[in-house]
Amino acid sequence: MDAPNLLNPERRMLLMMQGESSKSTWALDDVLSACDWTDQAVAVGAGHGLENHGFVEVSETVRSEVRLDTEGMMAVENKLLEQRLWDWMTGQETPSMQALQNAFERHEAGPGVGLLKQLGIVIQGGVLQVSDPSVVQAELKSRSDFLSSLPSEMSTLDLPMLNHFKQRKNLITIVESIQRTWSLTASGKEVSRDALNETLVVSEITPELLQTDAWKEAEFRAFDVTLDASTPRTGRSHPMQALIERIRSVFLEMGFSELVDDYVQSAGWNMDALFIPQDHPAREMQDTFYLDEPATLPLPTDLMDTWKAIHEHGGETGSSGWGGSFSNETAQRPLLRTHTTVNTIQYLAQHPHDACRVFSVDRVFRKEAIDRTHLPEFHQIEGIIMEDGANLQMLVTTLKTFYAKMGLPEVRVRPAYFPYTEPSLEIEVKWRGKWLELGGAGIFRPEVTEPLGIASPVLAWGMGLERLAMLVLGLDDIRQLYISDLEWLRQQPIL
Repeated sequence: MDAPNLLNPERRMLLMMQGESSKSTWALDDVLSACDWTDQAVAVGAGHGLENHGFVEVSETVRSEVRLDTEGMMAVENKLLEQRLWDWMTGQETPSMQALQNAFERHEAGPGVGLLKQLGIVIQGGVLQVSDPSVVQAELKSRSDFLSSLPSEMSTLDLPMLNHFKQRKNLITIVESIQRTWSLTASGKEVSRDALNETLVVSEITPELLQTDAWKEAEFRAFDVTLDASTPRTGRSHPMQALIERIRSVFLEMGFSELVDDYVQSAGWNMDALFIPQDHPAREMQDTFYLDEPATLPLPTDLMDTWKAIHEHGGETGSSGWGGSFSNETAQRPLLRTHTTVNTIQYLAQHPHDACRVFSVDRVFRKEAIDRTHLPEFHQIEGIIMEDGANLQMLVTTLKTFYAKMGLPEVRVRPAYFPYTEPSLEIEVKWRGKWLELGGAGIFRPEVTEPLGIASPVLAWGMGLERLAMLVLGLDDIRQLYISDLEWLRQQPIL
């Protein structure tokens, strides 16, 4: 019988097995030695190919071996923790808990006492006591002998002792290995030895191959194109990053420029500039991450004086302000920004007379308890338009255009309240037949713009990126976006 397009390793292995008539079963070491190979993968691959052709039968045996782990090796060298505590205890006239805690590190004393209690040792009046020392000594010896016997086949070990150490961290580890043996089938014996001579087998046509005449004498490997092929694992963007890039492209199409700035800001720019009162709940520690270092972020005195007038009595804006007393010390407290508007308002303050359309997609921080809809660190999407003649109708039209480009054509707005915009709107989009709130919008109040020398109306809107991602990806738990689950990531659509 001719060899049906076998690879060279398969030919060599089959030839060696045919030549040794006295050997009915071949172990891995036998194959490696006979074929003059050092790589186990070559032997296993050749055996698998011969099995597919029906020339050999493969037998696999799973072997479980128990070995010492890192803590186990230290226990063999320095004794188990409970053994060291017992040695100390038997050498004390009055083994008190206080003396034990002085003799051992805290990370050893606590767990060690727990192990001693499992051995029958009790604590009475702050003193360690045992009724039958011989039982403790026998158990400790059994544990020590067990570790000293490793590595060993799992089936040969004492099961209760094995279960005891399996429950303890890093003392033992179980390693499973597969032992394969190969035996010739009747078809394998019938293959002609002349057909097993090794030759050049081409599995890929390359330019280098075609530059010589070697291909004329070569054999070409046959491929079964009807077999299922594995799906290639290629790199791709994380769904969150892909969504960010999509949002960026939409803003850029609409004529906006991106704004990127620092995470660390002063409370003045983060809140006072936006007419958020200093006694507002958002100022409390449960909502904002304040920093100890640096202790303060200095601000210009004239700027704080302007904010002070606005907050206390409205300044020259015609507003009545919030009343109360404005604190410069509070305004200069450093924090992790709670929104990206803190950077936008600084940009507008630096360019008070230049019409602009800017956006940002960046991280913000709030002291939130982590659950299925909240994270302490998340992304905010924000768009700003400042120009003469900007009005509410322009804002609503821009919102509808933005969300339509994001694949959400049905948009509606309704009145809302935000401290630094008037009028204020909440944005809702229709998703699977239901109206869902996706963000807020409005026109900056005079208390925000006039102190900074901004004369034109400022339109603004924003929303949470994670909420949009949950909508697009059909998630009900925001934490799924940041779990390193490669299988889940591979299944996500390309945004």
